[in-house]
Amino acid sequence: MKVVVIGGTGLIGSKLVEKLAEHGHEAIPAAPNTGVNTLTGEGLAEVLKGASVVVDVSNSPSFADGPVMDFFRTSTTNLLKAEAEAGVTHHVALSVVGTERLQESGYFRAKQAQEELIKASGIPYTIVHATQFFEFVKAIAAEATDGDTVRLSSASIQPIVSDDVAAAVGRAAVGTPVGGVVEVAGPDVFPLDEMVRTGLAAADDPRTVVTDPHARYFGVELQETTLLPGPDAHIAETRFTDWLARQQ
Repeated sequence: MKVVVIGGTGLIGSKLVEKLAEHGHEAIPAAPNTGVNTLTGEGLAEVLKGASVVVDVSNSPSFADGPVMDFFRTSTTNLLKAEAEAGVTHHVALSVVGTERLQESGYFRAKQAQEELIKASGIPYTIVHATQFFEFVKAIAAEATDGDTVRLSSASIQPIVSDDVAAAVGRAAVGTPVGGVVEVAGPDVFPLDEMVRTGLAAADDPRTVVTDPHARYFGVELQETTLLPGPDAHIAETRFTDWLARQQ
């Protein structure tokens, strides 16, 4: 099976390409540095020839409200049009658990717009919602830092390692389109502030994490379950504490 991975040279995409190839599939990484640009349409027709599945794990280079919306709308529109012309029979996209509950954020409004375009396209699809990655602890801390203090909510989060996300997206890619959303999360639930506090301590980061129920998460004030998956989520095996130990 030929699977084209949009964003195939990034964190998730590179892992996904490797996993698909290990299982005997023709996995093609597609990104601007491989000559495929979904914003301009460059290289799309060529790379999609003979493809059965397209997986979109790309992300916007800017998270500012206007540019991120432009990215996901333009990129997704161009990609779906090219897929229809090429006869692609399954579109898989990676999105975020809680996207519909995070609409105060311009980024998540853009992800919601992306999902709506996919659902309206007529192409059989699967949208994979993943919880936050272990690898993004530093990014969460950086966004919430003021001086030497990191202010974070204690709302619950159920993070997952990127390898397990790639595996979940891979399963979706070689499976039957579900015409809806599947969720994947890690095995453990933490308060957000505790997770970041633990991650920073493991990295010998001296910043102090302060619990603030009104602290915003990428522009959104969280409720207790905003970031949590539903009861039918696939639960991956890798634990945050085990992953941290391997980083030492």
